[in-house]
Amino acid sequence: MSNRPEPLFPLFAGLETLEGVGPKTAQHLGQLGIQAPRDLLFTLPHSGIDRRLRETLQGAALPDTLTVAVTIGKHSPPRSKGGAYRIHVEDAQTAFQLVFFHARGDFWQRQLPEGSRRIVSGRVELFDGIAQMVHPDFTVPEEDAGNIPQFEPVYPLTHGITQKLMYKATRAALARVPHMGEWIDPGQLKKAGWPGFAEALTTAHTPTALQDLTSNAPARERLAYDELFAHQITLALARQVERRKKGRSSRATGALQAKVLAGLPYKPTGAQTRTMAEIMADMASNQRMNRLLQGDVGAGKTLVAFMALLAAVEAGGQGVLMAPTEILARQHLQGLQPLAESAGVVLEILTGRDKGSERQAKLAALARGDIQVLVGTHAVFQESVVFDDLRLAVVDEQHRFGVRQRLELGRKGRQADVLVMTATPIPRSLALAQYGDMDVSVLDEKPPGRKPIQTVLVSTERYDQVIERLRAAISDGRQCYWVCPLVEESEVSDLMAAEARFKRLRAVMGEGVVGLVHGQMPPAEKDAAMAAFQRGETQLLVATTVIEVGVDVPNASIMVIERAESFGLAQLHQLRGRVGRGTAASSCLLMYQAPLTATGRQRLEVLRETEDGFVIAETDLEMRGTGDLIGTAQSGVPRFRVADLEKQAALMAVAQSDARKFLSDDPTLETERGRAARLLLWLMRQDEAIRLISVG
Repeated sequence: MSNRPEPLFPLFAGLETLEGVGPKTAQHLGQLGIQAPRDLLFTLPHSGIDRRLRETLQGAALPDTLTVAVTIGKHSPPRSKGGAYRIHVEDAQTAFQLVFFHARGDFWQRQLPEGSRRIVSGRVELFDGIAQMVHPDFTVPEEDAGNIPQFEPVYPLTHGITQKLMYKATRAALARVPHMGEWIDPGQLKKAGWPGFAEALTTAHTPTALQDLTSNAPARERLAYDELFAHQITLALARQVERRKKGRSSRATGALQAKVLAGLPYKPTGAQTRTMAEIMADMASNQRMNRLLQGDVGAGKTLVAFMALLAAVEAGGQGVLMAPTEILARQHLQGLQPLAESAGVVLEILTGRDKGSERQAKLAALARGDIQVLVGTHAVFQESVVFDDLRLAVVDEQHRFGVRQRLELGRKGRQADVLVMTATPIPRSLALAQYGDMDVSVLDEKPPGRKPIQTVLVSTERYDQVIERLRAAISDGRQCYWVCPLVEESEVSDLMAAEARFKRLRAVMGEGVVGLVHGQMPPAEKDAAMAAFQRGETQLLVATTVIEVGVDVPNASIMVIERAESFGLAQLHQLRGRVGRGTAASSCLLMYQAPLTATGRQRLEVLRETEDGFVIAETDLEMRGTGDLIGTAQSGVPRFRVADLEKQAALMAVAQSDARKFLSDDPTLETERGRAARLLLWLMRQDEAIRLISVG
């Protein structure tokens, strides 16, 4: 399966094999992410120009591109060198001018003699009350009207690429589409009223009206579905490979869980109880669990995860909880220690800091099974770390690594169940794109006792008042965060911004009060700065977004976010969740640079009105689009060329259930439809899927 099927060779040949494309053009096309003829197929026109013949310009809303039949009238050559050459023309009802610059000699006299009839098409604008068509796109005799496209597709361009070139290149690529068979379920195809694949491509590249360009036009919707379906087959294959690995049944007795629940000052929420039941059922089955636990800030994921870890211990095995950083691992340890003690369970931590004999002793205890629950960083992945009987691996903050690393964790084998936790509420369509290989549990209620956080919008002009407010809180014994703006891509400037802000705040607040933490620091320094803030040695922590995830300082009650308009809503929501963890009333100040755009204000107001992360994430998706939402740094979400996850969330859900059903009917893709799907996977560059099929 590792060799590309022959019918697809022409689509993956060099771009230079297309007529009219030389090495230079191929290089320019690369700027649009077009590497092979195949990519041209999925580079669809984003708008179009209607060039249908009209009777007259009269009554048209200008400026616009229009096509009319005219009688050529008087020519007025330019009065001075480099001036405009004007030709007066009349359509059925009104007169206007054709305007040309750099006219040479009697060229236009010969081309458009006075009294002749022509069809002209081009952009018409009003200048000093006179309608003018400057440099028409077409001027043809009436009998050649057929040479003017009725509706001309407009493609995305880049330096060195023209519309004409894109038009020609896409036609050349379309001519190479082989017969591929149908991979979509016949029922789905009929219900949606979609054309076949090749027909959909041709139609999408030859729109006849503006409605053909919308994402729900049948041809486009079908191509978007093909893209999502190929991606979901990859995830479903990964899921299938995982599921074929025999799991082990870990049956919870409930004895240890009962001890922990009895000691809690509150009852678990309905969502927590429901999620625990889903996880216990997965663990008890013979298939490996591969579940995502999604919960908003403060929804109580940690308790659910700990219950799952106890189930592993009750079944006679061990559990591991992995965090992305040393500081978060230590925090989990602090939070879980009292729970572990109430259940009488041995809990230990293992990070890169453990060295020498101490590390050896921990490893030996782990291998003997004396340590029942281990908390750690990715250091627990190392070869030297051996468990006596690992039954459950819980991974915190999964969006820090993608599907590939999840598969790695699975390959560590030992049939352990896998539970992944994320505190980032993800809209359903994105969750399916990123985690389609997993089963998903959602915690959508907050435990009682969390205080609401007051969220305020303040302009940067009120900097001094903000400083006063921080002073008051600090003299009151509280702590505060100050998050620096996201400077453009280069991290150096982020660092400079953070250091400048740190110095300015230290100058007004005094030495020893202010700490600094940013992504460029060596890990040990970063940990030290965080630890000092956690211990209350510094009262104000200046930070870049490295504090977004998981830091828990109950005494911190104010969060200032500078230039809040430059952040994603989901990210602002995460940052805000760092306060409001203690008994004090907390607030979050969103500082913005005035004037805010209307959408900028609207976005920030969503945060003021709700603390529901799912509502915020959906709004963010609608207003900013997927690319921004996930951020360039987080590559878990694939980039689609045709599909639009904001507008086509429902299509993603259909693609997921279709892909799962398809594979359960034809796990090795051997049927006629299965072989067509293999071609689709190759066409969509789903290399991981192709590897999984050959492995499977």
